[in-house]
Parts: sequence; C-alpha cells; structure tokens
Amino acid sequence: MRRAVCPGSFDPVTNGHLDIIGRASRLFDEVIVGVLVNQSKSGLFTVEERIDMLREVTASYDNVRVESFRGLLVDFCRAQRASVLIKGLRAVSDFDYELQMAQMNIGLAGVETLFMPTNPLYSFLSSSLVKDVAKWGGDISSHVPDVVREQLRTRLAPGQPG
Repeated sequence: MRRAVCPGSFDPVTNGHLDIIGRASRLFDEVIVGVLVNQSKSGLFTVEERIDMLREVTASYDNVRVESFRGLLVDFCRAQRASVLIKGLRAVSDFDYELQMAQMNIGLAGVETLFMPTNPLYSFLSSSLVKDVAKWGGDISSHVPDVVREQLRTRLAPGQPG
C-alpha cells in the first residue's frame, strides 16, 4: 500500500491545504493528514478543533484520514507505516526551509519528501494571513471552506478570546 503523510499545523485549514491533500489523495492509496501538536505554540484553534474541521472538509475523500502527532515527524511516519511526506510549496522561500527538512528526514529515517507546487490560485495563501484578514472583517470565503469561515467568525467575534 502506498501511504503518505501530509503534515502541518492547519490553524486553520485553507483551500490551499485542501488542494494539496486532494491531489495527494489521487497519487496514494492512503493519505494521513498529520496535525502537529506544538506545546510551545498556542494556536487560535485547539488541536481537537483543527482535527474536527479537517475531518469534516476531507470527508469526501475515502482514502484520507486525520491524526495528530507530537515529536519528530519521522517517528509519526514510522508509526503510520508511511515512507513519503507530501509538502506544498508556495514560493522559492518555502523550498529553502523544506529542502533542509527533507534532507534531515531522509537521513534520520529514510522518509522521502514529495514537493507539490501549490495551485497558483493559492500561492499567496497562509493560515496566518487568513486569520489576519478574518480578524479585521475581510472576506475570506474564497480562501477557506465554509465550516472554517464560520469557526473563524465565531472565534474572532468581539469579546471572544483570540
């Protein structure tokens, strides 16, 4: 079985993330979306909320599942019996960092990295940018699934934490 991991923090998931996940699902028998638990960083959404949103927006893919992980990504890959990582690249600046990570991952555990160029529609898109625009009341409807837009609207409403 050809199994790949699509890792990230997904705080929140964007249409750019979903484009990469969907394309990966056509290339592999199973895609595991790995949601990083980073205790040194507090996100807008809890890991559980991110997992719930991801499960909802990937439900149409029979071969995609969502799991959380902490620690080394290669250890998560081993536990999932996945030998390939899928990483989306938006710009050359992404490549510089991701190449170093890919080289470390192959050295540590023999885990290969497949770089997928982002669809040009999403080349500028990041979770941080979406949160900033949503915080100021901007229209993010073309950048995130409806469930994420509603969660952001609720979370960033006046008087709410975040």
